[in-house]
Amino acid sequence: MRKNGSRPRHIGALVVLTTVAAVSLSACSGGGNSADNSSPPSSSSSVDASLKVPAPLPTQEFLSNPCSALTDAELDGVGLKPPGKVSQGPPDLCRWESAGTRMNSVAVGAVPQNKGGISDIYDQKATQAYFEPFSASGYPGVVAAADDLRSHGTCSVWVGITDQLAFTVVTSITTGANKATPCKSAQKVSEAVVTHLKGAA
Repeated sequence: MRKNGSRPRHIGALVVLTTVAAVSLSACSGGGNSADNSSPPSSSSSVDASLKVPAPLPTQEFLSNPCSALTDAELDGVGLKPPGKVSQGPPDLCRWESAGTRMNSVAVGAVPQNKGGISDIYDQKATQAYFEPFSASGYPGVVAAADDLRSHGTCSVWVGITDQLAFTVVTSITTGANKATPCKSAQKVSEAVVTHLKGAA
């Protein structure tokens, strides 16, 4: 993986998110986001049983339009507001502003370049500054990034929605109560995305 100046690096198996921004789910300030693919995609020949999804979720609409990951009502439930704005990748990410301040946002997108889904993220565990597994509404997830910017309000989470596909949520919180716990905000959004996809199944 590479590092562009002082900008944060975030893993995505062989996908590197070189610039990301997101949101405090209540009130903070943030920025924009983009992505960069630094090397060819890889695939995992087998999936660890603990990382297998309970049931594959529908992904076609999510892949074609990352802003379809949450409805207006679901956005309201996590403190965000429509419309979302797509940042072309790979991977493509949808950015929504915080309902509390237009300076804050959250970035969400599927990462099809990782053919092994969440397993590809686990393959890079040794190179991450932090790595904390969690469950997003029953689906395997992990809080992880190559650079630890959590004290600055930036956190990345990854969730497997099929055994071949994961999505990411990235937050950037520079002020407000949620700055101290950006990963909780990212996890809250990831759980809302999984719930949305379950409803579409």
